[in-house]
Amino acid sequence: MDPRTDKLIRRTAMAGTVTAAYFLITADYGPQDHALLAITRAIKSMESSLKRFVFGSGDGTRENEEDVHSK
Repeated sequence: MDPRTDKLIRRTAMAGTVTAAYFLITADYGPQDHALLAITRAIKSMESSLKRFVFGSGDGTRENEEDVHSK
């Protein structure tokens, strides 16, 4: 078999396997907790922490820090 075709078939099979596993894990539980919930919570927590770090917390602490550094 052509190496490019073989590589395409392997990647397609991997994507199909991952998709099927995701649906099998989440489909049985519906809106209830499932195995991926902990991972989802960790990603959302990390995302909000990163946003607070980059953009500030929104309570004015970033302006206060700039005032302290300018004095």
